[in-house]
Amino acid sequence: MRIGCAKEIKNNEFRVGLTPDNVREYVRAGHEVFVDVAIDQGGCGETSHMTTHDDPIYNVDGIVHYCVGNMPGAVPRTSTIALTNATLSYGLKIAEHGLEEACRRSEAISLGVNTYGGKLTCRNVAESFEGYTYTDIHELIG
Repeated sequence: MRIGCAKEIKNNEFRVGLTPDNVREYVRAGHEVFVDVAIDQGGCGETSHMTTHDDPIYNVDGIVHYCVGNMPGAVPRTSTIALTNATLSYGLKIAEHGLEEACRRSEAISLGVNTYGGKLTCRNVAESFEGYTYTDIHELIG
């Protein structure tokens, strides 16, 4: 099986990236493709292991795997614009109201706080590591 990856060339970028369109091309050609977007956090697939932009894919049982850590790094300008568009409103709410009040007003903001006052406020992180306990952010901010 021969697998190719498209290059994105913008503003002197020469990095390899596998776009959703590339995945669709492989599937249409009869390949099975698994993209693990959670590989930075340990991955979500049994056969996942982190790869790099220089060597982004591998094959397990005829299934092409793309498990690049920091996938947005392949398109830094585009991913920065997308991240800014997705998060700017939250930053503005925190700037306007302060963190504590912004957490009271927005569940999304409160869910984004991982630590506060020396306490771990992200349940998933607390449950993933032995010896850590979760504390609800709302208990801490009153």
